Amino acid sequence: MNAHIAILGCGFAALTAVRELRRRSPGVRITLVAPKAELMYYPSLIWVPSGLRRGADLHIDVSGFLAEQRVEFHAGRVTGLQDGGRTVLTDSGTQTNDALLIASGGRFLKAMPGIEHALTICEGSSAAEAIRERLATLGGGTIAFGFGTNPKEQGAMRGGPMFELLFGIDTLLRRQGRRERFKLVFFNAAKEPGKRLGDKAVVGLLREMQKRGIATHLGHKLTGFEADKVKTEGGDVPADLILFMPGMSGPAWAADAGLPLSDGGFFQTDTHCQVAGADKVYVAGDSGSYPGPDWLPKQAHIADLQAKAAAENLLLALAGKPPVAHFKPELICIVDTLDRGILVYRDEKRALILPPCRLFHWAKRFFEWQYLRPYRKTRRA
Repeated sequence: MNAHIAILGCGFAALTAVRELRRRSPGVRITLVAPKAELMYYPSLIWVPSGLRRGADLHIDVSGFLAEQRVEFHAGRVTGLQDGGRTVLTDSGTQTNDALLIASGGRFLKAMPGIEHALTICEGSSAAEAIRERLATLGGGTIAFGFGTNPKEQGAMRGGPMFELLFGIDTLLRRQGRRERFKLVFFNAAKEPGKRLGDKAVVGLLREMQKRGIATHLGHKLTGFEADKVKTEGGDVPADLILFMPGMSGPAWAADAGLPLSDGGFFQTDTHCQVAGADKVYVAGDSGSYPGPDWLPKQAHIADLQAKAAAENLLLALAGKPPVAHFKPELICIVDTLDRGILVYRDEKRALILPPCRLFHWAKRFFEWQYLRPYRKTRRA
């Protein structure tokens, strides 16, 4: 097959799609479009404030992997699409294709008044390092932790890392012998934060907060931030440091793509990860809005599953065949506490949570090594 496939992005979904496409079709031409040939390993950012990881550890050069996979790389930021997705517009020229996979991720909503007073760890290594530096200079006070959602698409949130950051900083301060100087407060507009993880998970996470002496401010709509407080309809939360994960939306250029979008600003897909009504245009990862249960997560694991299904269906489409692959709605994560981990799992049949265990912490560290090994072991181009 001599068709040309363009992949937008260089994250979990994009690189998994490369591997799946190359496995299924050794001869297909693939071009990957992204600002850098680099994978940011977001799950381990929660270890940067404690010093367990450095920001530089999590920027993975994948140029060698792309060369090994015979993937052409186009360095550029996507600005839009034309011709129903057959032409990709970037700030460094255009790329045409016979089939397109959008895996360029989402973006955080930053319209909340005073959002500049909050640090968002999943914005990247610089944000994680800024949190570490702020913690080092604080002699005491109140640290407020919280996450929000997209009001037009309630599932567009990333709450797991905030639970990890909360428990990890609590553990760090205890190790340093400074915990008694700080008040930790978790705030959320929902009365049961983390509901998408399952009822048992909510109970387990709140129980862990209570055990650690972490205060909560729940069930009050967030209205904004100031330098020294979190503002909600149920009163203000004084804070010397605010750590907040906003809700998510699709990429900024989605509005100029000429493709159908969900109310929340994501590319609207069907059960096969195909953009509704678009020919040979597929989506995987945080760029898309997918049919399925309301707890469907925005996380690396589900992005990988979506990428495999999208890659298979994309090749079938190029061969003139109908799509057959679906991704499994599944949530699996280890909520790390810096020295232990809480395993959370959910699918369409069950939801469970296992209590803090040292084994799960080491499992998360092993998974990082195992996941990155194919990208680190290849030669650099």
